Amino acid sequence: MDNNKIQIRESVKSVVPMPDAELMQLADRIVAEIESGRQQLAISINQTIKTTYWNVGRHIVEFEQQGNARAKYGAKLLTSLAKILTARVGRGYSRPNLNNMRKFYLMYSKCQTSDIFQTSEKSSNTPICQISDKLTWSHICELITIDGDLERQFYENECVSENWSVDELHRQKESGLFMRLAQSKDKEGVLQLAHKGQRVQKAEDVVKDTYTLEFVGLANKLKYSERELEQKLIDNMQTFLLELGKGFAFVGRQYPLTINNVHYHIDLVFYHRILKCFVLIDLKKGAVKHKDIGQMNMYMGYFAKEENVESDNPPIGIILSHYKDELMVEYATYGMDANLFVSKYELYLPDKEQLRRLVSDILK
Repeated sequence: MDNNKIQIRESVKSVVPMPDAELMQLADRIVAEIESGRQQLAISINQTIKTTYWNVGRHIVEFEQQGNARAKYGAKLLTSLAKILTARVGRGYSRPNLNNMRKFYLMYSKCQTSDIFQTSEKSSNTPICQISDKLTWSHICELITIDGDLERQFYENECVSENWSVDELHRQKESGLFMRLAQSKDKEGVLQLAHKGQRVQKAEDVVKDTYTLEFVGLANKLKYSERELEQKLIDNMQTFLLELGKGFAFVGRQYPLTINNVHYHIDLVFYHRILKCFVLIDLKKGAVKHKDIGQMNMYMGYFAKEENVESDNPPIGIILSHYKDELMVEYATYGMDANLFVSKYELYLPDKEQLRRLVSDILK
């Protein structure tokens, strides 16, 4: 029994004699009903807010489309309107907010850019944009800052499927997640990524070419150790799991294993709940060397033989280094396990415009 229920029952004891089990079961059912009602109310309020703001944006755009109105009010329309609305209905309708509502409607005027946006009609004169309950107005304000339809649609899908908070959406958007995933795909792969989100079916689907670790706060530090980087990742595990992607569960750090009385330690060990396999990560501050690749291959062999149970799939090994010699890695991994990867990490946010140009070239 959780602490809240214990406290409630103790408070009941202090006022009236302890009720029998049947009465407490009745109370439990009523409490569950109330909590469910509150949740449904929150969903209803969230949907109503988004629908209202979408329609506010619609009214503004339709007014602007009248030639005489555009000429008369011009750029001052939202400023003037904000003052009137604030005086009549209160806060929440400032010029920046009205601009967001206008942009919301313009971007989703037909609400057909993805499966999570659908149109319905309350009446022939009042179109309504039905949006996933998982997306709040704050999510929408983040999404409408993304100009590209494919990029925005990817983040919409991931928000819904992964239950991203607004902060998580902001972080993934700022780190250029869509473009980092898209740059290693062909045109068809980019389109599928945008329309369906990130799909995990094989090892290659959970490994990035480059990991963005700006959240560890080491970008301006000239000297740091691998152990310090590891500690920073542990301290920021929630963000690190977000960067790793869907399906990762943390198992342990400095995971010990002994082979012929020689002791080894794997920096970080995860389990991937979708692929049903261990994921081993070794951190390298400098450039990865061929001996590091051989050592990871040994770790993977050990886990496959000694740690896996019957339902587990072969482990994935990731060497995460600050520098990567592509040619050396190609030669050193020749003929090795296909689940062994060497990836780079960066300590600062990527140049999104450069990434966007790369993805645009793929789509041509």
